[in-house]
Amino acid sequence: MSDTASFSLVIHDGAFGRIHYGLIMASAAAAIGRRVTILFAGEAVAILTENYSPPDEDARNLSLGVASLDELLTACQDLKVRMIVCETALVQAELKVNNLRTDLTLESGGFVTYLNATDTNGQSLFV
Repeated sequence: MSDTASFSLVIHDGAFGRIHYGLIMASAAAAIGRRVTILFAGEAVAILTENYSPPDEDARNLSLGVASLDELLTACQDLKVRMIVCETALVQAELKVNNLRTDLTLESGGFVTYLNATDTNGQSLFV
């Protein structure tokens, strides 16, 4: 894959719809062969905790045949999406790395880590 095939996004907002669609974009880009990096920041880090309970909208989506947050996270994992968890966001949420899910490959870092993982010719989005 070339550098121009990369896709990077920052998922910052804690709103279910924004997180859900950010994961749809990431998994879709990875599925078509793009190298994908996600920085989970702000309130979005909550979905990566062991005790996260998704809103009712997640169950509704699943009943309609739309992938759940868990399915999308698993797809991102399976598709080798690089998932970085913002250290500042963890501090602000009063969380530690050991509060995060162990079934996902999550890397602790910050915006510098994210910038170093992105390509200047790639696409970047802020959600």
